Amino acid sequence: MKIHHIICAAFASTALSSPVDAREPQHPANGPGEEVNLLFSRAVPNIPGKSLIALEVHYPPGGTSQAHRHAKSAFIYGYVVSGRVRTQVAGEPVHVYSAGESFHEDPGSHHLAGGNASTTEPAKLLAVFVVDTDDKQLTTPDQ
Repeated sequence: MKIHHIICAAFASTALSSPVDAREPQHPANGPGEEVNLLFSRAVPNIPGKSLIALEVHYPPGGTSQAHRHAKSAFIYGYVVSGRVRTQVAGEPVHVYSAGESFHEDPGSHHLAGGNASTTEPAKLLAVFVVDTDDKQLTTPDQ
C-alpha cells in the first residue's frame, strides 16, 4: 500500500472520531492566489509535544502562494489531490507534481515558489504538518 493511502486512511478514521483542537494553528491568510482551509489539528497522543495538522490548499487557475518559511519544527508531507502543483524550496529546483503524486519538505524549509502549474484548471493540495504543538505559526510570509 502506498504511503499516501495510509496517511489518507489514518486522517479519515481519526478525523471522523476526533474534533479539531480548539487552539487552531495559524497559517497565512487566504490570498488572491490560494484558499487555505484547516481540515484537522490534533496533538499526537504517543509523541509528547507533537501535533498533526492537515491543511487543504485550493489554487484557482494560475494561483500562487507567496514565498514563506515554515515553522522550524514542521515536517511537511504534500499530496496533490487534483490538478498540478508547482513548488520550490531553497536549494532545490522547481518541481511540478500532478494529482496522485506527493512530496515532503524538511523542518524550517524556505518555500520560494508555490502554486498552480496550470493557467486553465484549478489545483488542490493536501499539506500535512508534523509540528511542535507550541508552534502555532505554521508559515511566515517573506517580507
